[in-house]
Amino acid sequence: MRIAVPVETEGQETRVAATPETVKKFIGLGADVTVQSGAGAASGIPDADFEAAGAKIAATAQDTFANADIVLAVRRPQAAALAGVARGAAVVATMDPYGNEAALTGLAGTGVNAFAMEFMPRITRAQSMDILSSQANLAGYRAVIDGASEYGRALPMMMTAAGTVPAARIFIMGVGVAGLQAIATARRLGAIVTATDVRPATKEQVESLGAKFLAVEDEEFQQAQTAGGYAKEMSKDYQAKQAALTASHIAKQDIVITTALIPGRPAPKLISADMVRSMRPGSVIVDLAVERGGNCELARPGEVYVTDNGVKIVGHLNVPGRLAATASSLYAKNLFAFVETMIDKEKKTVAINWDDELVKATLLTRDGAVVHPNFQPKSEPTA
Repeated sequence: MRIAVPVETEGQETRVAATPETVKKFIGLGADVTVQSGAGAASGIPDADFEAAGAKIAATAQDTFANADIVLAVRRPQAAALAGVARGAAVVATMDPYGNEAALTGLAGTGVNAFAMEFMPRITRAQSMDILSSQANLAGYRAVIDGASEYGRALPMMMTAAGTVPAARIFIMGVGVAGLQAIATARRLGAIVTATDVRPATKEQVESLGAKFLAVEDEEFQQAQTAGGYAKEMSKDYQAKQAALTASHIAKQDIVITTALIPGRPAPKLISADMVRSMRPGSVIVDLAVERGGNCELARPGEVYVTDNGVKIVGHLNVPGRLAATASSLYAKNLFAFVETMIDKEKKTVAINWDDELVKATLLTRDGAVVHPNFQPKSEPTA
């Protein structure tokens, strides 16, 4: 059983899909692990550390992939790079499938079994495999650090002989994993924090972290969540009232952090150009959804854009990768927890249980075809 860990070729990617810790664990399960030279460099892991853990170091991607039974990656590998991989090998990575259907078809053509880690179901059994949560947690933390850096002023209130420094006001839009970590981080740094979300259940979470919840809390809002915990689409009237409340609130904020994402769809626009124009010079917006089109109308992917009225809009790509060492450590543990379920501990071979709910949820390609139900042709309605 041979496991391959390549260098990431995506320009902005600094993470690596294995660490010396997980390499040791895979070897303990009977695997031979090959790591491409330099794969961990951007995460502060030299080749020597992988070697000390028992991995072989390969000079090229071709040598790394040769005869691999399992490929671990952060981003979806290019189909051409997988030419030497054994047919039927498991490729486990963040696949970013939506909008990249042609790449999925190419991946299927290589004959690999591709697993999308971002499709991991959010069930108790899979908590240790949830890459979205582990990476979003870091993104929420880093968003506050980046926002504070661009703000250029102190966050906590300070009483000094020269006068009082007021606490910064930070507004978090979207209270998922990233939003909750952003709230906690901003509070630890002494800011006055408010947050908003369309799900009523998040109010208690926000307040438990010492922040104030912002929403139009009418009767419709109280019914804005399904039994499964997901947000319902609100009426146009409610959306207008909430937008007006948000707009007046944003004008008073020093830092705004947006975290709203919808799987398979462009990020919802939460901050309009008019809202940006209402903000004070020197204030900051950190858009964590910029890779999906952004929550802020004026966000620019990969840039820190300064508007005419002096508002900085931070659009960093791959925010978890800005904490590469920590992000790689958590991501690698997520992958190990999943891949371990595919290994026969006695025979020390790959043994995928195709009926496993985790496999069914994450499997993208098999036997030369794209098999995930989200990417099957829609059947025509019968007359």
